[in-house]
Amino acid sequence: MPTLTKLFTMQEASEHNSAGDCWVVIDGKVYDVSTYLDEHPGGDDVLLQVTGKDATDEFEDAGHSKTARELMESFCIGEVDTSDIPQLEIVSEKQQNYIFDLSKQYWAVPLAAAGISVVVTFLYLRKK
Repeated sequence: MPTLTKLFTMQEASEHNSAGDCWVVIDGKVYDVSTYLDEHPGGDDVLLQVTGKDATDEFEDAGHSKTARELMESFCIGEVDTSDIPQLEIVSEKQQNYIFDLSKQYWAVPLAAAGISVVVTFLYLRKK
């Protein structure tokens, strides 16, 4: 049976962005780390830089231990409500409208070089 958790919007999470009220979002979960700032091994400034934001990349880049990940769960207060996040429209390559696509014109550069060579050779031989 799924566990019901409180849902927060990113707007709500972003409003908690101070040392006394510090929320971070990591992997879609919202964590209230206000009481953990002084205990954080990396210092409170690391958490304050990402407060009220999605800190997933920063968290993963720091290489946290399994113990740190387990401790983190005690600060989880809910999840991010993804229903209000606009979905990106995926445009296939066939739908893109190019006026001039250089990737399809791979033959143009060698043809231009050969053409210039022919003209230069013709002009050179004409002078003799």
